[in-house]
Amino acid sequence: MNVNNINNKIIVIHGSHFSDLQGFYEEASRVFMKDTGWNIGTLDGFDDILYGGFGVFENEENITVTWKGARKSEQDLGPDATKVFYEYKISQGKPFNTQLIQEKLDDLINGKGQTLFDILVEIIESHKHITLILD
Repeated sequence: MNVNNINNKIIVIHGSHFSDLQGFYEEASRVFMKDTGWNIGTLDGFDDILYGGFGVFENEENITVTWKGARKSEQDLGPDATKVFYEYKISQGKPFNTQLIQEKLDDLINGKGQTLFDILVEIIESHKHITLILD
């Protein structure tokens, strides 16, 4: 987390604007890809746009992402939504690694796995030029 630069560009994700993963992608597209005509549709795609260079910030530009309504999003993108997400991937089969996804689903069911919210937070925090504030 880069908290040293108080002049960071601020990008706000509004948890009140969505209640599922598709809605998150739409919100992220709106705030990160404004006026580009490009929409996020996968976790990998979300990770890709966080490098910058196309959208509202430049490559590796220090930014602050404030996720307002993060507690709501944590519930909306919690175990139930994650279970549906994994089950859908398993039902699609190839090109997905269904064995790995089944292991992630089993972990989730056993209370050890990451939720979609956890995964999204991890993706954001993996970008060292981004400061994440859960509000």
